[in-house]
Amino acid sequence: MLRLARSAAFTARVARPVRLTRGLASLAEKYYPNEPTVPVIKTELPGPENKKAIEKLSKVFDTRAAYYVADYYKSNGNYIVDVDGNTFLDVYAQISSIALGYNNPALIEAAKSDQNINAIVNRPALGNFPSSDYADILAEGLLAGAPPGLDKVWTDLSGSGANETAYKAAFMYKRAKERGYNTPFSEEEIASSMVNSSPGSPQMSILSFETAFHGRLFGSLSTTRSKPIHKLDIPAFDWPTAPFPKLKYPLEENVEANAAEEKRCLEQVEKTIKSWHNPVAAVVVEPIQSEGGDNHASPAFFKGLQEITKRNDVLFIVDEVQTGVGATGKFWAHEHWNLPTPPDIMTFSKKAQAAGYYFSNPELTPNQPYRQFNTWCGDPSKAIVARTIFQEIIKNDLVAQTAKVGDYMYGKLEALATKYPKDITNLRGKNKGTFIAWDAESPAARDQFLKDCRANGLNIGGCGARGIRLRPALVFEKKHTDLFISIVEKVLSK
Repeated sequence: MLRLARSAAFTARVARPVRLTRGLASLAEKYYPNEPTVPVIKTELPGPENKKAIEKLSKVFDTRAAYYVADYYKSNGNYIVDVDGNTFLDVYAQISSIALGYNNPALIEAAKSDQNINAIVNRPALGNFPSSDYADILAEGLLAGAPPGLDKVWTDLSGSGANETAYKAAFMYKRAKERGYNTPFSEEEIASSMVNSSPGSPQMSILSFETAFHGRLFGSLSTTRSKPIHKLDIPAFDWPTAPFPKLKYPLEENVEANAAEEKRCLEQVEKTIKSWHNPVAAVVVEPIQSEGGDNHASPAFFKGLQEITKRNDVLFIVDEVQTGVGATGKFWAHEHWNLPTPPDIMTFSKKAQAAGYYFSNPELTPNQPYRQFNTWCGDPSKAIVARTIFQEIIKNDLVAQTAKVGDYMYGKLEALATKYPKDITNLRGKNKGTFIAWDAESPAARDQFLKDCRANGLNIGGCGARGIRLRPALVFEKKHTDLFISIVEKVLSK
């Protein structure tokens, strides 16, 4: 769980007593006394109101990826409601972005606070005109929740932006080490940067992994390798890739094969770093490759990866945009690895409802102003919401509770996999909270399963070619799990 000792101010704000005599059930009753008890499907999908809403919106906005149009005024707790009144149990949670359920009262109060209203209506350009309370907002929230050993933060607007700015930090750090941190730029560097050529615009690179996803902007997209649809027609940097382990399941029956596979991948990483024609400034990796198919690796793999980066003087960037903020049964997923030292940089977004990256080395701050900069440099209103999310997670021990619910869910899914071995294969995510996934028999079977689940009131998502992934909020309980399992079994038994 998140350590209260990380910030005295944070500790003081979350120290007020809360009675949870019956565990998370009482918490759910406190948060969501009117949460639905079962899904309700009133119409065919999409329903008539959805069709009208999609037609209206599609005239001004691309709606081709929309499952349905949601009514967020009526959505509650672990249930999302569409404009036809269809009510779905949600195990997708806005692509892993909802930490505390829909219309959480604590977040509503934070949003209505004078401090948040002030941040929204004045929207400070934080780099030039930071607000008088921004240091406290960060100290009591994002920095109080920082991963162990990382005590500085740069805030941004999205997960893609978090990775983009992390990459910039890595490049500037690499060049500063080469020339000397406080050494002035040469005239040649200054002039050549204006025509996008070396030495001012050096040919450096970021190494990422096959089937990785790090965003859809230019730098982040060059490290994304999950699906061609993300990358087609977009110019990309000449940056290297390395294989990510393809583990065999169940893990306990494939120990030697998986160890050999991870060894092979690590050897290729080091070989690529040493041989790539554009020097590698950093390696970026997800603790669990999410969009690429929920692909896992062992703690030993990530420890080995960190050793390689240190040995080759490149930075180790951990992308926790999707894995962070409690869903894996640790506040940050990389805490499962027990690394000897923290990563150099860790990016975050989604469940934090804010975005950016954590670091500790002061030399990762550029040596001059305006080098890491944009108009807003994040958003204090999002940092205020993040602060409340972190406070509620700590106060109610939601990370530990998610670990318990995840163990319960995994056990139920293991039983279903025995009963339906063709439909639930490569079940993965054991001891990783509710960050659980499995593979369908084929891409077509996966897509049909997701459609059938929605028809039965379960909002669920896919990843990779045939993966099915679970991303419920941290307030998902055992009672929700039992309902989820009953819907899955109903769909599979057809």
